[in-house]
Amino acid sequence: MAKKGNRVQVILECTEHKESGMPGTSRYITTKNKKNTPGRMELKKYNKILKKVTLHKEIK
Repeated sequence: MAKKGNRVQVILECTEHKESGMPGTSRYITTKNKKNTPGRMELKKYNKILKKVTLHKEIK
């Protein structure tokens, strides 16, 4: 029988790009274990539009 996991898909959105007002968005889709990380995730990822590594936060 299939096991119901604690893993859920989350969307990470760039914080710097959002504040800059430039058109477009930088988003990544990843998974997290909601049992181990109940809070919102924050990762440093590459933003293709700004051409640098920026902080990406989880959105709903």
